[in-house]
Amino acid sequence: MKFNSRFIVQAALIAAIYSTLTLFLKPIGYGPIQFRLAEALTVLPAIFPASIPGLFVGCLLANLLGMFGMADVIFGSLATLLAGFSTYLLRKKTLLYPLPPVIFNGLIVGSYVYFLYDKTYPLALTMLFIAISEAILTYGLGIALVSFIKKNPALRELLRIQE
Repeated sequence: MKFNSRFIVQAALIAAIYSTLTLFLKPIGYGPIQFRLAEALTVLPAIFPASIPGLFVGCLLANLLGMFGMADVIFGSLATLLAGFSTYLLRKKTLLYPLPPVIFNGLIVGSYVYFLYDKTYPLALTMLFIAISEAILTYGLGIALVSFIKKNPALRELLRIQE
């Protein structure tokens, strides 16, 4: 990964898209049952390294502005960062791209949402709800997004994606 002005601009763009999508759909993006459309972007690190810091900063901003608390800001953003690095490491295995976001968000986000904010459902169920929504978004929309980018020569060039 090279950090140059292009990388920084791309990361900032991803951060803006992630945080905007999350805040725009705020009612369904927080809590024990959440459906964050922006999570579809969490597979991008496999083909687009600038998305790792972009997703982290975007999640940090969304969680900070979402007012769900400091645990969400710290641990939710950490889950996204861990998922981003892990997805990058799996970049040669397309069907595994979504696995790190599903696992990290299900375990980390599900745990702190249950313990700190909402015990409406048992811990395991809270974790499962978050993991399932993550799986739907990453496997359903995320893989389709990656496929679209890979098949589009103009986007591949713009993002400087190597195959």
